[in-house]
Amino acid sequence: MAKFLCQGLGAEEVYDSKLKRFSLSHERFFLLGGVWIAAMEGAPSSERSYRHTAFKIAEDELSEYRNRLEAIGVEIVPPRSRIEGEGQSLYFYDFDNHLFELHTGTLEQRLQSYAAATEFNE
Repeated sequence: MAKFLCQGLGAEEVYDSKLKRFSLSHERFFLLGGVWIAAMEGAPSSERSYRHTAFKIAEDELSEYRNRLEAIGVEIVPPRSRIEGEGQSLYFYDFDNHLFELHTGTLEQRLQSYAAATEFNE
Protein backbone atom coordinates (compact mmCIF):
# COMPACT_ATOMS: atom_id res chain seq x y z
CA MET A 1 0.00 0.00 0.00
CA ALA A 2 2.85 2.39 0.81
CA LYS A 3 4.43 1.78 -2.61
CA PHE A 4 1.07 2.23 -4.32
CA LEU A 5 0.16 5.44 -2.51
CA CYS A 6 3.61 7.08 -2.43
CA GLN A 7 5.23 6.03 -5.70
CA GLY A 8 2.04 5.56 -7.68
CA LEU A 9 -0.07 8.49 -6.51
CA GLY A 10 2.47 10.82 -4.89
CA ALA A 11 1.27 10.56 -1.29
CA GLU A 12 3.50 11.25 1.70
CA GLU A 13 3.73 8.66 4.46
CA VAL A 14 3.44 10.46 7.80
CA TYR A 15 3.10 7.58 10.29
CA ASP A 16 3.90 3.88 10.60
CA SER A 17 2.83 2.10 13.78
CA LYS A 18 5.59 -0.53 13.28
CA LEU A 19 5.57 -2.72 16.38
CA LYS A 20 3.18 -0.50 18.35
CA ARG A 21 -0.50 -1.30 18.19
CA PHE A 22 -3.06 1.41 18.91
CA SER A 23 -5.80 0.02 16.67
CA LEU A 24 -7.03 -3.38 15.49
CA SER A 25 -3.95 -3.93 13.30
CA HIS A 26 -0.72 -2.40 12.07
CA GLU A 27 -1.50 0.97 10.49
CA ARG A 28 0.12 3.61 8.32
CA PHE A 29 -1.09 7.13 7.66
CA PHE A 30 -0.57 9.04 4.41
CA LEU A 31 -1.36 12.51 3.11
CA LEU A 32 -2.51 12.72 -0.49
CA GLY A 33 -3.52 16.12 -1.80
CA GLY A 34 -4.31 17.26 1.74
CA VAL A 35 -6.45 14.15 2.40
CA TRP A 36 -5.54 11.84 5.29
CA ILE A 37 -5.57 8.18 4.27
CA ALA A 38 -5.34 5.51 6.96
CA ALA A 39 -4.24 2.08 5.71
CA MET A 40 -4.81 -0.89 7.99
CA GLU A 41 -3.00 -4.20 7.60
CA GLY A 42 -5.16 -7.12 6.55
CA ALA A 43 -5.73 -9.78 3.94
CA PRO A 44 -6.38 -8.51 0.41
CA SER A 45 -9.87 -8.84 -1.01
CA SER A 46 -10.29 -12.11 -2.89
CA GLU A 47 -12.81 -10.61 -5.33
CA ARG A 48 -12.74 -7.67 -7.68
CA SER A 49 -15.77 -5.50 -8.41
CA TYR A 50 -16.67 -2.12 -9.84
CA ARG A 51 -16.95 -0.64 -6.31
CA HIS A 52 -14.27 2.00 -6.29
CA THR A 53 -12.91 5.21 -4.91
CA ALA A 54 -12.50 8.13 -7.32
CA PHE A 55 -10.26 11.16 -7.11
CA LYS A 56 -10.48 14.26 -9.28
CA ILE A 57 -7.31 15.29 -11.10
CA ALA A 58 -6.44 17.84 -13.78
CA GLU A 59 -6.66 16.52 -17.33
CA ASP A 60 -3.00 17.34 -18.03
CA GLU A 61 -1.97 15.06 -15.12
CA LEU A 62 -3.66 11.92 -16.45
CA SER A 63 -0.73 10.58 -18.51
CA GLU A 64 1.75 11.30 -15.69
CA TYR A 65 -0.32 9.25 -13.25
CA ARG A 66 -0.69 6.43 -15.81
CA ASN A 67 3.09 6.32 -16.27
CA ARG A 68 3.76 6.30 -12.51
CA LEU A 69 1.23 3.55 -11.85
CA GLU A 70 2.44 1.39 -14.73
CA ALA A 71 6.04 1.83 -13.51
CA ILE A 72 5.21 0.18 -10.18
CA GLY A 73 3.24 -2.64 -11.78
CA VAL A 74 -0.31 -1.50 -11.05
CA GLU A 75 -2.95 -3.08 -13.31
CA ILE A 76 -4.67 -0.44 -15.45
CA VAL A 77 -8.13 -1.50 -16.63
CA PRO A 78 -10.19 -0.15 -19.56
CA PRO A 79 -12.52 2.72 -18.71
CA ARG A 80 -16.27 2.38 -18.93
CA SER A 81 -18.12 3.88 -21.88
CA ARG A 82 -18.83 7.57 -21.45
CA ILE A 83 -21.12 10.22 -22.87
CA GLU A 84 -19.82 13.42 -24.43
CA GLY A 85 -18.41 15.99 -21.96
CA GLU A 86 -18.20 13.64 -18.99
CA GLY A 87 -14.39 13.79 -18.64
CA GLN A 88 -11.76 11.08 -18.82
CA SER A 89 -10.95 8.38 -16.30
CA LEU A 90 -8.07 6.11 -15.45
CA TYR A 91 -9.18 2.95 -13.62
CA PHE A 92 -6.68 0.71 -11.83
CA TYR A 93 -6.40 -1.91 -9.10
CA ASP A 94 -4.01 -1.56 -6.19
CA PHE A 95 -2.07 -4.56 -4.92
CA ASP A 96 -4.97 -5.58 -2.63
CA ASN A 97 -7.62 -5.66 -5.40
CA HIS A 98 -9.18 -2.28 -4.57
CA LEU A 99 -10.39 -0.41 -7.64
CA PHE A 100 -9.52 3.29 -7.95
CA GLU A 101 -10.41 5.93 -10.50
CA LEU A 102 -8.63 9.17 -11.38
CA HIS A 103 -11.18 11.40 -13.13
CA THR A 104 -10.62 14.65 -15.00
CA GLY A 105 -14.16 16.01 -14.96
CA THR A 106 -16.00 17.92 -12.29
CA LEU A 107 -19.38 17.21 -10.71
CA GLU A 108 -20.83 20.20 -12.56
CA GLN A 109 -19.60 18.87 -15.92
CA ARG A 110 -21.00 15.42 -15.18
CA LEU A 111 -24.43 16.82 -14.26
CA GLN A 112 -24.50 19.05 -17.36
CA SER A 113 -23.55 16.09 -19.57
CA TYR A 114 -26.25 13.92 -18.04
CA ALA A 115 -28.86 16.67 -18.44
CA ALA A 116 -27.94 17.18 -22.11
CA ALA A 117 -27.93 13.46 -22.98
CA THR A 118 -31.12 11.65 -23.76
CA GLU A 119 -29.89 8.20 -22.76
CA PHE A 120 -26.72 6.14 -22.68
CA ASN A 121 -26.63 3.29 -25.17
CA GLU A 122 -23.74 0.83 -25.32
